Amino acid sequence: MRMDIPTKSSRFFELHASGTFVMPNPHDIGAARLLATLGFKAIATTSSGFAASLGQFDMTVSRPQLVEHARLLAAATEIPLNVDSEQCFPDDTGGVARTVEMLADVGAAGCSIEDWNPHTKTLDSVEVASERVSQASEAANRAGMVLTARAENHLRGVTNLDDTIARLRAYREAGAHCVFAPGLADLAKIRRVVNETEAPVNVLLVPGGPTVAQLSEAGVRRISLGGTLSRVAYGAVARVAQRLLESGEIATDEDFLDRELAAKAFGTAAAQ
Repeated sequence: MRMDIPTKSSRFFELHASGTFVMPNPHDIGAARLLATLGFKAIATTSSGFAASLGQFDMTVSRPQLVEHARLLAAATEIPLNVDSEQCFPDDTGGVARTVEMLADVGAAGCSIEDWNPHTKTLDSVEVASERVSQASEAANRAGMVLTARAENHLRGVTNLDDTIARLRAYREAGAHCVFAPGLADLAKIRRVVNETEAPVNVLLVPGGPTVAQLSEAGVRRISLGGTLSRVAYGAVARVAQRLLESGEIATDEDFLDRELAAKAFGTAAAQ
């Protein structure tokens, strides 16, 4: 029996209530189905990975493109989907609230809003960002969605942890259900965020950074991968293609997708 949208949303809230879960970020339907088949309990879109799948740079995707992408991924699996919705398109018709409503309408169980303005290349003020979080929160609450608020300091060269924590606390007070400071990889700093924000915290898993077990011990609720899987996938394409150009062949020991896993994830057509 297929899980309906309210059930997916309820399940997503439950995942944030206790313990730690890993929420990987597929960039297309195939990757989403593979991750669900492998047993992950939730997935999330990746703005950079989705943009790359369209041959575009990160943060250049339109709202209609994002909503359609969310619709396809939400329908592709039986697990909750969180949407990386950047600033929630505050300048589009209906603004932030309408973006959240549109994502809820296509089956998303959650979405995020961030405080980096790609047009001005600056961080929004706490006041502006908090007001937008409040607008997103009201819409998310009406739809029964999990709202994640992101402080982009550490991806944008601002290393002031006190400011990051102050922003996350303000966003929590504005109604965010989960908070996220991508770019933090120091375990002691992550512990401070967990302890001082008084909210479920998402952390980006990065190569060479704390492990899932260490983040769980620190009290992190949710662990995501951002664009990592997309970069790995496109990196593999580029690597194999470059070798093909150089040698005229494809090696027999390439890391091919397992046929049985593909058949489970993609259905009978994959076995043909």
